[in-house]
Amino acid sequence: MARRRYQKGQVLLKKKFDENGHIDKEQSEWIGRWREDEVRNGQLVRLRCRRFLGTLKQLETKKLALRALEGHIKNVGVNREDYRPLQAAKFADFAERWEKEVVTQMKPSTQANFRSHLRKYLMPFFGEIHLRELRAEKVQQFVASLTVSPKTAKNTVATLRVLWNSARAWGYVDHDPFAGIRLPKSRSPRRMSFTLEEVQRLLAAADEPYRTFYWLAAETGMRAGELCGLRIEDLSLERCQVTVNQSAWRGRILDPKSANGIRCFSLSHQLALHLSNFVLRWRPNDNRLLFASRNGTPWDANLLVKRKLHPLLAQLKIARCGLHAFRHANATLMDRLHVPMKIRQQRLGHSDPRITLGTYTHLASGDDERIAMQLGEILDPDGPNNKKTGVSVSANPGLIN
Repeated sequence: MARRRYQKGQVLLKKKFDENGHIDKEQSEWIGRWREDEVRNGQLVRLRCRRFLGTLKQLETKKLALRALEGHIKNVGVNREDYRPLQAAKFADFAERWEKEVVTQMKPSTQANFRSHLRKYLMPFFGEIHLRELRAEKVQQFVASLTVSPKTAKNTVATLRVLWNSARAWGYVDHDPFAGIRLPKSRSPRRMSFTLEEVQRLLAAADEPYRTFYWLAAETGMRAGELCGLRIEDLSLERCQVTVNQSAWRGRILDPKSANGIRCFSLSHQLALHLSNFVLRWRPNDNRLLFASRNGTPWDANLLVKRKLHPLLAQLKIARCGLHAFRHANATLMDRLHVPMKIRQQRLGHSDPRITLGTYTHLASGDDERIAMQLGEILDPDGPNNKKTGVSVSANPGLIN
């Protein structure tokens, strides 16, 4: 259905008077009115819409008010030749449908974040608002109302953007409510990283199987989820290689973070030998995970940090941080060793337009093998660069909870 007729709209001056009976230009308001079509339950409904245009002090004549209304009607698009009535829906109703049909197709970790943003922030503020009424001014009011960190505010608006993309694709809206939005400015977060001396102390002090986990994290730079999802068959210890094929999050097996996360690279001879001995004492589980709980489920990285890593850091008087500090330490060590950027990206699984998925699944290069050997020499807790501590090996490696 095309637009019914060209609209110019109407303007109405709501006059306010001062104590002397004169028109108060700062309080008197110009209101614009026009009509829009909307589809409700399959029926076409013609709505009268209203909008505040400005005060009499801002728009001193009716002609100026009509010009302001004309600009708004143009933005709304009701005079376009291709104008079509939009579906009617309140934010809460659409968000419920979107959560069932779109959010459920995402990774579990993403689902958890999106649902949290919907429940805590978006639904309480926008729930009863019709989607067509959600404009930039309302979004800016929402941002200003948030009492959270700048990062959380930005992530919440990002969730709203994803929801809005679906609303636009499904014919509920055709405007952009994010134009001109100002988000809170955040300070650059402090990137926590272990120094080489701290990594050596951690490896020397940790008991098994956590010592093996931390060594893998420091030498390979693998993400915590990738380490928790590592399987026995992902290790090729004869060739000193490891392959990343899956990840784990809150005890669930998932795909890697991105396509670039699927990769194969070298291990040092020292770490490969250590893993060979570790596997001899490995406790089998249904998922054949290298690190598994008593129930055979993947380790939960958050529990590992809370129950094992943080107490060890406190014992060694090292600043508290998470497993990602091992990944930063690995990147720093590779920079110190002047590793070519392509090898760094391959080992860390970072995306780059020049590197295809096949690059990450090929056999490790000679440069990669050399880097692995150098990392092994630096990190080997029983090597010549570190003191032997006589750390005992647990009879049942792999148990965390």
